[in-house]
Amino acid sequence: MSSFSVSASPAVKDRTPARGPLTVLIVVPSLDVGAADTGAVELVRILSQAGHRAIVASSAGRLVADVTAAGGEFFALDVASNNPLRILRNAATLTRLARERNCDAIHALGRAGAWSAFVAARARGIPFLTSWFKGFREQNFFKRCYNGIMARGDRVIAVSEQLAQLVNDRYGTPWDRIAVVPCSIDIDLFDPAQVARERVEAIRHIWGIGRDTKVILIVGRILRRKGHHVVVRAAQRLKQMGMKDFLFVFVGEDRGRTHYTGELWDLVLSTGTMDVIRMAAPVSDMQAAYAAAAAVVSAAVQPEGAQRAILEAQAMARPVIVSDLAAGTDVVLTLPAVPEGRITGLRFDSGSDAALAAAVLRLFAMPEPNRAAIGLRGREWAIGHFNASVAAEQMLRVYDAALGREAASAGNPGSGRISAI
Repeated sequence: MSSFSVSASPAVKDRTPARGPLTVLIVVPSLDVGAADTGAVELVRILSQAGHRAIVASSAGRLVADVTAAGGEFFALDVASNNPLRILRNAATLTRLARERNCDAIHALGRAGAWSAFVAARARGIPFLTSWFKGFREQNFFKRCYNGIMARGDRVIAVSEQLAQLVNDRYGTPWDRIAVVPCSIDIDLFDPAQVARERVEAIRHIWGIGRDTKVILIVGRILRRKGHHVVVRAAQRLKQMGMKDFLFVFVGEDRGRTHYTGELWDLVLSTGTMDVIRMAAPVSDMQAAYAAAAAVVSAAVQPEGAQRAILEAQAMARPVIVSDLAAGTDVVLTLPAVPEGRITGLRFDSGSDAALAAAVLRLFAMPEPNRAAIGLRGREWAIGHFNASVAAEQMLRVYDAALGREAASAGNPGSGRISAI
């Protein structure tokens, strides 16, 4: 369990603000479909509902309406570019914006924007915070330096213990600057009891599948790090092993930035898995999609932190199968971290299609009541650990600690340290 001290960073001026409303400038590359994008909207909701003010600097996207509906202000700025000149111009723009809006802190949710945000925060003498939603690849020294800005926050927020450990291991970021604040999901929205059978049947009709077909759902953008290729090869193994009546359904977007989708189609054709792989369009009724699934899989081959799809699947009482890089044991309860009677899913070695196929076989070899029990435990776990009120309380405590606000540890009188979980 990580914790952090409540003293302000030496790099931040001695402001010691009163316990009044805060103004936080949130810098995120885009407002579309990514984890950071939805994380920005979540931050706006947390701040607005607590009586604070949130300003989001980002490129326009489909979530702009969500930002404004949640009470935030949107400021259009291209902070996704890693062009050094653009980063410097953005730094000047963010500095001016922070001064004009009298911001108390700047919170970066992406690397290019974080460089600009860091300069602006230091120029204004206010805290600089970063949030990690996944682990970044570090192919060389320059990539490591570029990514490293995300570890230089006065408070570094990770969505899981797994990511927090990665930040500490890679960059030596002190544990007293790292906080673990899990993502939250709408427990009432993702409730299997609220999904009518007609909605489920409509989804199965769209996918063209019968009642007896076991749907194994993979949710997320079509990206190599998500491990879709591992799923395809696992499907090939399952066919060779004689497994019947199953279908892997990929639900996610391909933004056309890579050739990965084409490679996947080539792999599907070469492995003869066209009949058990379905690449579906993004679904508007995700609750029904989860309800139509017998299991939900994440085969990530890079550290993913806490994927919302896995949290949502657990809230929808669906058993999950995750790679060891897709989610830690603080996100999905698996052996050997917990006893068999407490698991909410199964875990396999990342990158191993044989291990994924074995996990799928193991799950479906269980009697239906056992699989249902795993799903129900997943919902209980999601309700207790990933609900909005828990995440909001923890995030607000991080802001209080970063700003050195009095009574930041009010929940633990007399303590100079705050547990991040």
